[in-house]
Amino acid sequence: MEHIQNKVVIITGASSGIGEATAKLLAQNGAKVVLAARREERLQAIVDEIRQGGGNAFSVKADVVSAEDMKNLAKFTLNTHGRIDVLINNAGIMPNSKLSELRVEEWDQMIDVNIKGVLYGIAAVLPTMREQKSGHIISLSSTAGYHVAPASAVYSATKFAVRAISEGLRLEESPTSHIRSTVIAPGLTTTELLDRITSPEVQAMASQIKDMGISPYSIARAITFAINEPDDTLVSEIMVRPTVL
Repeated sequence: MEHIQNKVVIITGASSGIGEATAKLLAQNGAKVVLAARREERLQAIVDEIRQGGGNAFSVKADVVSAEDMKNLAKFTLNTHGRIDVLINNAGIMPNSKLSELRVEEWDQMIDVNIKGVLYGIAAVLPTMREQKSGHIISLSSTAGYHVAPASAVYSATKFAVRAISEGLRLEESPTSHIRSTVIAPGLTTTELLDRITSPEVQAMASQIKDMGISPYSIARAITFAINEPDDTLVSEIMVRPTVL
């Protein structure tokens, strides 16, 4: 993992699941991680665990739907480490439901977190990365960003958008600013996302497949692989899904 050593990595949605697993794995391999999420106490517990293992970690309470929070997160990272090498746009929500249920508030939340959160993260770090003429922005899409299923229309739309934004970023920035853009697309993973579905019908559907999910560390390893590639190599997309689905 020679290309991960001492890289400064911001991870959103880092208080559990894929974000937590990625923070721990990168820190074990010598990265300097800055964890961001809304649950401050949970973040601090993860930071303490990483530090006890000899890793370099800090945490910042931040909500990705706030552009100001994301700016402050980037500013903290710069003040602490002097640079930003990687942003992992991991924060996301998935309160799936059929369109006929008209859960408009949940649609708005998915758009805010899954799309605006990615854009606000990019806006917070892009000026620094352009000045450095180096950087790597990794955004979490989903297998739902390639295929729409019943009850996933809005969630899938947000994850299709992540792919479009990431590809646009690559086309605009990689040739001149040497900023890499990567999409990671997890399939069913054992995180809190399924537990937060409020639609009774979709909850029942999710309960039937929940135990088939893969470990968050499977996704963390894919992220780590993309970061560890040398600067002249860009991993554009990685899809990781359960063997049985």
